[in-house]
Amino acid sequence: MPRCAALRSEQVPADSKPTLDMFTKNIGFTPNMMATFAASPIAFNSWATLLGSMSKTLDVKTRDSIGLAVSEVNGCDYCLTVHSFTADHMAKLPANEIILARKGHASDPKRDAAIRFARKVIDTRGKVSDADLKAVRDAGYTDANVMEIVALVAMYSLTNFFNNVFDPEKDFPVVAPAGSI
Repeated sequence: MPRCAALRSEQVPADSKPTLDMFTKNIGFTPNMMATFAASPIAFNSWATLLGSMSKTLDVKTRDSIGLAVSEVNGCDYCLTVHSFTADHMAKLPANEIILARKGHASDPKRDAAIRFARKVIDTRGKVSDADLKAVRDAGYTDANVMEIVALVAMYSLTNFFNNVFDPEKDFPVVAPAGSI
C-alpha cells in the first residue's frame, strides 16, 4: 500500500513540473513512482539529471540488466516490474535474459562480467576484491566503464530505496517473486 500519495498534475511543484512533463511525454503516461518523487523538486530533478547522464553509458541491455540485478538484491518490486517491462520492450531482452539478470548473470560474456561486478558492488557495499576488479577489466571494461557501473548501481539503488520506502502503486505488469525464478 502506498505510503505517500502520487501527486495529481495540479499538485506537482512548479520546479518538478517540466521534468515530470518530459517523462510523461516520452513514456506516454506518468508512472506513479515519478508522480510521487516529484514532490521533492531537488531530489526528483537530481535523480532525473543522473538518469539522463547515465543513459549515455554502456549499452541499454547492460544498463537494464544491471538495473534488474541491483533491484533484485535490494528487493524492489516496483523497479523489478519496470525493468522487466522496459528490458523486454526497450532493450529487447528475452524473458530468459531478464531472469538471468535478476540472478546476476547474462548469456553474453562481457555483459555477464558487468552484471557480476555490479552484484559484487552492491553485495559488498563497494568493497570489491582485486580479483573482482581484474575480472571486469579482463572482460574489456575500462576504468571509466567500471566507474559507470558503480554509478549505475548507486542510481538504481536510489530508486530502489525510494520505492521501498514509499511503495508507490505499481503501474507495470507484476513479475514473479525472486524465490520463484
